Amino acid sequence: MALEIERKFLVAGDGWQQSITGSKRLVQGYLSSNAKATVRIRIADDRKAVLTLKGPAEGISRAEFEYDVPLDDARQMLALAQPNVVEKTRYLVPHGGLTWEVDVFAGAHAGLIVAEVELEAVDQAINMPDWAGPEVSHDDRYANASLARVPGIPPVTPDAV
Repeated sequence: MALEIERKFLVAGDGWQQSITGSKRLVQGYLSSNAKATVRIRIADDRKAVLTLKGPAEGISRAEFEYDVPLDDARQMLALAQPNVVEKTRYLVPHGGLTWEVDVFAGAHAGLIVAEVELEAVDQAINMPDWAGPEVSHDDRYANASLARVPGIPPVTPDAV
């Protein structure tokens, strides 16, 4: 079984911009999202498409399965997902031996910037960059599937630590 272990943080500065090694434009739609599974279609740079199935979160980990799909099929699936769509540019930013993914949202979530880092183990130590703000790994409002359902930027609350 494929396993995703990920921590997520709001971005609190622009220091990450000087370390960018790559980027891609992502449009992703949510075909189904419930307590058992999330089904997402993602198109990257209008050139590659992936269908992703994610299981329920258990802390910062969950089952994840990804499959390449033909671009034309993905465009049709994305149309089926409307209006539950998220648009963003993902920047790759190396820091502390890991590659951080900094997502700059567009459209209904313009102004939101979130950094994610995938880990090998739940208890893996990470070297925090100075531009990483409050952790929102356990705040479902910052899950892309939730963002796709609710336009706007979720408010930062004191429990985001």
